[in-house]
Amino acid sequence: MHSTPRDPHRVVTAPPVRTDAGPRVPGTHSGPVRAGWGLAVLLLAVALVTGVRLALAAAHLQVMGLPEYLALIPIVAGALLPLRQTLIVGVANLGAAIVVYGILPPDMSSTSRATVITALAAALLVGLAVCRARVAGERRLKRLMIARERLAFLSEANSRVGSTLDVARTAEELADVAVQRFADHAAVDLFDPVLQGEEPAPGPHRGPITLRRAARRSVAAALAGTAPPGGAVTYRQGSVPAVSLMTGEPVRGQFTDAAEDGGRPAGPGGAGGQAPHCALAVPLRARGVTLGAALFTRSPHRDAFDADDVLLAQEIAARAAVCVDNARRYTRERNTSVALQKSLLPQVVPKQPAVEAATRYIPADFGVGVGGDWYDVIPLSGARVALVVGDVVGHGVHASATMGRLRAAVRALADIDLPPDELLTHLDDVVIRRQAETARTQGADAEVGEVVATCLYMVYDPISRGCTAARAGHPPPAVVRPGAGADYLDVPAGPPLGVGGLPFETADVHLPEGSLLALYTDGLVESPHHHLDEGLRRLLKALSEPMSSLEDTCDHVLDMLVDDCRRDDVALVVARTQALDSTHAVAWELSEDLFEVARARDLAALQLAGWGLKEMAFTAEVVVSELVTNAIRYGRSPVQLRLIRHDTLICEVSDGTNTAPHLRRARTFDEGGRGLFIVAQLAERWGTRQRPEGKTIWAELALPPAPAPAPL
Repeated sequence: MHSTPRDPHRVVTAPPVRTDAGPRVPGTHSGPVRAGWGLAVLLLAVALVTGVRLALAAAHLQVMGLPEYLALIPIVAGALLPLRQTLIVGVANLGAAIVVYGILPPDMSSTSRATVITALAAALLVGLAVCRARVAGERRLKRLMIARERLAFLSEANSRVGSTLDVARTAEELADVAVQRFADHAAVDLFDPVLQGEEPAPGPHRGPITLRRAARRSVAAALAGTAPPGGAVTYRQGSVPAVSLMTGEPVRGQFTDAAEDGGRPAGPGGAGGQAPHCALAVPLRARGVTLGAALFTRSPHRDAFDADDVLLAQEIAARAAVCVDNARRYTRERNTSVALQKSLLPQVVPKQPAVEAATRYIPADFGVGVGGDWYDVIPLSGARVALVVGDVVGHGVHASATMGRLRAAVRALADIDLPPDELLTHLDDVVIRRQAETARTQGADAEVGEVVATCLYMVYDPISRGCTAARAGHPPPAVVRPGAGADYLDVPAGPPLGVGGLPFETADVHLPEGSLLALYTDGLVESPHHHLDEGLRRLLKALSEPMSSLEDTCDHVLDMLVDDCRRDDVALVVARTQALDSTHAVAWELSEDLFEVARARDLAALQLAGWGLKEMAFTAEVVVSELVTNAIRYGRSPVQLRLIRHDTLICEVSDGTNTAPHLRRARTFDEGGRGLFIVAQLAERWGTRQRPEGKTIWAELALPPAPAPAPL
């Protein structure tokens, strides 16, 4: 790095290239054209007046006022022409007067002749003075107009550049502002890490430099063949942009093609048959880091960039660089937030015997930030499944972190098989405790209701085909039954999570096999462009249109309802219900007699033989024996044994008491207390769930691996 201080007004100029710029565009330099006509007219007037005076002298006639006309010509020239042409007209006028009045008229006295010549000489001096005053005034007025135009241009650039926190859009705004009013062609090139929200490598940058074209704008007659936005641009060492990036200073020069020739100054006549363009490269630096470069070019018919243009470009580039860096930092923070949000959501929806599910999550628009929407598909005991969708009010990392807490709490509460209404009650307590923690952390000024969330929790049983649902301030789920249209389930609306003090109610519905369920957050149906009711109607219409797969259904719903400008994130779960018939589940009623334990073992063994699972008979008999023994010894009727076969073998024993058993380690000489310990060792998972009429103890056993196919 260079340690010498930089002069902010220093400009590095590329070596000039002498080229024939070709003919000027007509009408682009109208000032010299008008001055040439004025000079010709005034010289013609001098010749005409002189000829008239000579003709009168030859005829011995005298006309009063001709000297006054001759005296007016230099003054008119001074008011109309440049200084040099005014001097030419005045000298020609004075010379003609000396010839006419100093030699030819014999009847004119010497005093009169001297007076006329002196008056014309004075008129010449007056014309020159008028010309100098006029030129000085015009220059001063031109400078004022240019300064005013540049101030207006700078004000427009400050108001238009940086309107969003998108890096590419900010680069486009800089190019849009610069074209026409400042340059014929503008390109903004950034280092690849900047577009991804990362910080580029520190300089100085030497050798060939590769950047990514973020924006390009040009008038119709500007450079052709330049790299399109999104393409890579490599600047060779010594080119105008490369020198600018290496030195960190603006660089002026001439070249033909910035993309293919890397910005190298053009040779005589220009490269590729194009006339050379005046170029100005300004590095985009913010907080001591070079983010890229802005490249401006002008066509030959326009004036080259001067020192004032360089200062103006530096001002605009400095403003744009800060905006690009702000957008870069926001992109990095947003990417971090989105990564956090997605890491807190299910990465893969596991295969379920109860439903076939597809999910989607779409973050909010770029300038809004991530929200707190989440979803989950939770496997439950008895081949059941829980479908969950929730929304934390607000945006940002705080909402994402709260969402992660609530999703973890829902999973923990679902593992103990709480009914939907009780689960939402416990989840409401979690949110209220979170509010209290926030109030203690932020002080007495913190809002009590800062953490507010909504949730929809549904449990579906593929054996009974029953669905139990409860919601806390969340939109109702949609359902499409086979052979029927789409509709919303009538689930009682509970208060949002965090309000407290109000109960939640459940709704029990029967869903035929093949029913389509849609759970969603409010970002799907709410939009600034339409009312909530309109969004709900559009959702039913989208679900009513049959699709080949659930993935296509999700895409179709999002295409119909999600706008390009999303003010909220969207979570969507689409599930198709499945059923387990008697070939997958069987149940037996048992009496309160310990002799039923042997019968239960026999029933299980026979059923496993019918399912082709004889190798699991011993393990299953041990688990069934222990569970049935506990139910008969410590429970009461009715006692039921149920076996479910799908991806695993599930053994369930139900009885009429609500007392849940607890796993304990029996001592050496204890006669009991080893039953659940044996079950826990043999099963992959086991647990207890409460029912309105009692409890159920269940254990899952892994199925044996499928036999390998016989070799051909």
